[in-house]
Formats: sequence, structure tokens, C-alpha cells
Amino acid sequence: MNELVIELTEISPKGFFGTQNSNIELLKKYFPKLKIVARGNKIITYGDEEMLEEFDKRMDMLVTHFGKYNKLDEDTMERILSSTDLNGIEEAESEGEVLVHGVGGKLIRARTPNQKKLVELMSKNDMVFAIGPAGTGKTYTGVALAVKALKEKQVRRIILTRPAVEAGENLGFLPGDLKEKLDPYMQPLYDALRDMIPAEKLASYLEKGVIQIAPLAFMRGRTLDNAFVILDEAQNTTHSQMKMFLTRMGKNAKFMITGDPGQIDLPRRVISGLKEALLVLGNVKGVGVIYLDDKDVIRHRLVKSIIEAYKRIEHDNEF
Repeated sequence: MNELVIELTEISPKGFFGTQNSNIELLKKYFPKLKIVARGNKIITYGDEEMLEEFDKRMDMLVTHFGKYNKLDEDTMERILSSTDLNGIEEAESEGEVLVHGVGGKLIRARTPNQKKLVELMSKNDMVFAIGPAGTGKTYTGVALAVKALKEKQVRRIILTRPAVEAGENLGFLPGDLKEKLDPYMQPLYDALRDMIPAEKLASYLEKGVIQIAPLAFMRGRTLDNAFVILDEAQNTTHSQMKMFLTRMGKNAKFMITGDPGQIDLPRRVISGLKEALLVLGNVKGVGVIYLDDKDVIRHRLVKSIIEAYKRIEHDNEF
């Protein structure tokens, strides 16, 4: 049996091993055929030579990350240990450009290779479609780009919109005026903004219309100039809604359309405006398309497993 000894000389072994050796336990989970022992400032591993070479590569990336950021969370470990694209991981783990200095000093930046590609694509195109499952950071990255553009005076306003799919009878039973009825649909957009703009400033922007959050139906008849506009949950638009929205684009405008074709809430036999738009506009110059996947999920680690489980069911057509 072959042996590999990795000595941690430049970093804190205790910090790298994690609380109660949690990071070592995660290593064992991803390399079940290896015997991994943490002792002092060394990680001693026994097993097949080819497997040890792979383990050595992943460990080098983990140690490099820990040395640079002085921390190693579970999400980062899973991304490094499970990725098939080591170059992409190295690119994602680079410090990268800070998009927004958020509330409480929070640094908001693209955290995965595809999120970085989304940022680059948005800088090169006036209209971008960001497609992917829940938790991949589509909306959050988009809002960060919009706030950045506003702060740098590239645009004068931010407009965030969503189709209110249940805007018929269900809303009628909710208490309050129209804004209060619709606010629950817009909550993810408010949540992202609260991370990036102090409460008083955000309230002022909303009052003055510098930031507008409204259902898609409110876009009809408008021309959106000097604005960064995000259409969220676009899979729930119809043909006419999507066409209406896309033709609102005015001078010096940036349009970002996000959605997950796997979570359509439209009635049966109603074609998703997002799916149609991707077919119609996929090759139009000035329109960018980026597909994010479960490797970009940055929510709770269980979300990745949930997406994967449902993907298997959907592929097997069991429902």
C-alpha cells in the first residue's frame, strides 16, 4: 500500500482540520478508498497510487485556499473536492473583483466560475439571459451588478420586476393595498438589496423611484432609459409578457433576464416566454446567454443534493 505524507508548515493545522476534525471527515467522505490520518501538523494517507495523486492535487488547492483566506468552509471544500474542472475552481477561488461593498463591510463578488462569466457577459452585452436552478446566485449577482452600475453612475435607476403568477384570485384574498399584496412576490429582490444598501439609503431610493420594484404588468407602456433592469423568475412569463418586457428597452439600458425553466408555474399548455425567447434570441448579436448549474449553488449544502435528486426523477419521467 502506498503512502502520502502532507506536512502543513505554512498554515495552522488546527484551523485547516476544522472543528473536531470536521474537514478531515469531509475528506474521508470524498475519498472513501483512502485511509486518511491527521496527526500533529501532518496528513498521512494510504491507498492506490493513482488515487493518492488525485488526493494530492485537491489537497494542494485546499491548502492554497486556506493560506490565502485563512478559512475553509464546507461549501468551498465541496466545490474543490467535487469539481471536474480544476482550472475553473482555481479561477473562482481567486479574489476577483468586488462588485459591491455591502452593509456591514460585506464584500459581494462573483463566487463561482459561472457567476464570474455572468459578470463578464454583462459587461459585453446590453441584454443577458442567466439560466439556472435555485440558489445559483442569478438574481443576487444581477442585483449586485445593478447596484454597482448605480453607484458608478452608469445608470440613473434600477428596476426590478417579476411576473406575479398568482396575481388573480389568490391575491384577492390577501389583506392590504396592491403594494402590500404584491410585496411577498418581490421579497427576494428586497432581501438582496438590503445586503448591499444601508436601510435609510434604500428607503430613500425606493421613495424617490431611483430603485423601483414592481410586478411585470406595471412595465406595460413604459420606455426604460438609463436603467439597469432585471426580470426575475422569467420562466413564468407568457409569450406576450416577455415580448412586452423586451421591447421596453430604451437608451443606455442594461437588461438582465433570470429564470429556471425547471420551475414553471404557468397553467398547462401555456408556453413559457423564457423558453421561447431563448430559442428566438439565442443568436442575436448583443444578447448573451449563460447557463448556471448545481455547481454554482451557494445556499445550504443540502440544496445541491435536492436539485440532483429531483433531476434524476425528472430524467426518469417517473411523474
